[in-house]
Amino acid sequence: MATEKIFYATGRRKSSSARVFLKPGKGTLTINGSKFDEYLRRLQSRMVIQQPFDIVQTANFDCSITVVGGGESGQAGAIRLGIARALTAFNPDFRPSLKKAGYLTRDPREVERKKYGKHGARRSGQYSKR
Repeated sequence: MATEKIFYATGRRKSSSARVFLKPGKGTLTINGSKFDEYLRRLQSRMVIQQPFDIVQTANFDCSITVVGGGESGQAGAIRLGIARALTAFNPDFRPSLKKAGYLTRDPREVERKKYGKHGARRSGQYSKR
């Protein structure tokens, strides 16, 4: 009995975290148990998670993705990073093209915390001369 090898990777962006399980197959993508085009409503988010497959010019992988936290944009970015890392684990020859496209770099930007004495992270109270 031959078992298929499953490739796992984690991607994070803002406050989102995605776990990606990749295996050779027909090219189906499921996110949290539903089809990716039903889960992601914006066309831009759907295009973002397809980008690593377009770079390596292959789409014959079945992806099972679990993503938590954040909004749709952050989740799409986390999924893209996870897929790129899983593709690199599958075939190290994909690494140079994915790295050149910037899909293997984690985006470090996070929300800045609110400071005391301020309305937000940087917004101060309104100035009054008198």
